[in-house]
Amino acid sequence: MKTFQQTITVRSLGRGTYNITRDIEKAIHSSAVQTGLCNIFIKHTSASLIISENADPDVRHDLETFMGRIAPDGDRDYAHQDEGPDDMPAHIRSVLTQTAISIPVVNGKAGLGTWQGVYCWEHRTHPHQRSLIITVMGD
Repeated sequence: MKTFQQTITVRSLGRGTYNITRDIEKAIHSSAVQTGLCNIFIKHTSASLIISENADPDVRHDLETFMGRIAPDGDRDYAHQDEGPDDMPAHIRSVLTQTAISIPVVNGKAGLGTWQGVYCWEHRTHPHQRSLIITVMGD
């Protein structure tokens, strides 16, 4: 069994989704694993990972609209507002999504569906650098 690991940095421009599918595919290719599993982990509590529609950006826009309804910025009920009105909503959004995703490796490629893409979802309104660990394991 082979194991390959690398850390990548995603630079966000603020709240939104950032397609990292190519980074995942490059890591899988570099690993030389043909059959196995690729795990992606984000080392933050105010950004997350999602697998989403990759063809129509309206899907990700609608996800952002939905999150804005259930975790609005500046809600006075939030006690934690150390870094501003988007701080606690970003933590809530992260908890409701995922900090790790596993994808099968099939014939040396990410086993994603035709319309699937892997995204880093920045929940803060200001730019950030996000650190992700990609681990590929298999034969």
